Amino acid sequence: MGLAVAYQLARDGHVPVLFEADDRVGGMTATFDFDGLDIERYYHFHCISDHAFLQVLDELKLGSKMQWVETKMGYWFQNRLQPWGNPLALLGFKGLGLVAKFRYGLHAFLCTKRNDWKPLDHVEATGWIRRWVGEEAYEVLWRRLFDYKFYHYSSNLSAAWIWSRIRRIGRSRYSLFREKLGFLEGGSATLLQAMRNDIAAHGGEIRLSTSVNRVVMAEGKVRGVETAAGFEAFDKAISTVPLPFIPRIMPDLPADVLQKFQQIKNIAVVCVIAKLKKPVTENFWLNTNDEEMDIPGLVEYSNLRPLDQHIVYVPFYMPWEHAKYAEPDEVFLGKVKRYLKKINPELQDDDFIAMRASRYRHAQPICDPGYLEQLPPAALPVQGLWVADTSYYYPEDRGISESIGYGRALAQKAVA
Repeated sequence: MGLAVAYQLARDGHVPVLFEADDRVGGMTATFDFDGLDIERYYHFHCISDHAFLQVLDELKLGSKMQWVETKMGYWFQNRLQPWGNPLALLGFKGLGLVAKFRYGLHAFLCTKRNDWKPLDHVEATGWIRRWVGEEAYEVLWRRLFDYKFYHYSSNLSAAWIWSRIRRIGRSRYSLFREKLGFLEGGSATLLQAMRNDIAAHGGEIRLSTSVNRVVMAEGKVRGVETAAGFEAFDKAISTVPLPFIPRIMPDLPADVLQKFQQIKNIAVVCVIAKLKKPVTENFWLNTNDEEMDIPGLVEYSNLRPLDQHIVYVPFYMPWEHAKYAEPDEVFLGKVKRYLKKINPELQDDDFIAMRASRYRHAQPICDPGYLEQLPPAALPVQGLWVADTSYYYPEDRGISESIGYGRALAQKAVA
């Protein structure tokens, strides 16, 4: 989102300076050297409905690098790998009654046809899903997805937010039985480097490894920012850091505004990425319902983007204050090895070429009913000061396209 803000400002003739605390741009889309492979620290994919993302690709002359692939989904349930993600897979699913299948399928279909999310805004998600699909389908297909992502927050999530996730995946299909997802040749690094170059070409500046320690304000106006190098004057400041950081870097905001930011909660993630000699399954996305696995699913990325080795992402979501988040990386790496070998017994220890765990404390906003109403307006009550993160395009889930679209719109509002 920060890159998108700077990209739009620079293209509109302004002179943005982007302060990035990391040593690379991109936030959760940033890549790293994984044993000789440049790849994202956290998994990403693109849907045919990602219009803001596709528009930027066209502007940067990168449209030809976008590739679309027919992908498969699976479900690991009752120690069995089953097809998933289309009506035939649902009908043939072992472990679920016919009535439960019908109710689940009807709910998913209607979610893809719904456009108005407002009636779901103040509705609690698990109760909403139960009423539609019934207890049997909820227990088999939904409960663990909630339990192993949101833990004790599961019973107070917005139905509008859940609906947007169902709709996005449903609308990535180009027929009732076939799903199409996309990847960018070279991965996210292709987009990030092009945006970075474009910002520089239009007069903008990016400063890596430079944290903003404080946004300085006086007499109701933004005056500038403080970094380790000292004070620098600016007439406008747009923040896209996770909202929980705002009270730390903007302590001079009005007390009622600070209180709203302090109440924001996020889910953390420990995301394990494994490089293998052989595939685990033929699926890109695999949901899991297994008493021995504390994950809602995994992503076999190389079944979307062709690579020399097989790449699997296994995310462990949890509240950052949960005791598990303090466990060392080795615990999560060991779990992933056991889980993958259980799903595919042909995997041996020497099939694991490399493994790495990345952590992000503010990976996912916890969107309870009426979430957007709880946030301060993006235009704060200080002249020239704007704040947003992925929370602000609720009920849409966090994503590259959504962040680009919101960031560009925010940039235009800030200088209007």
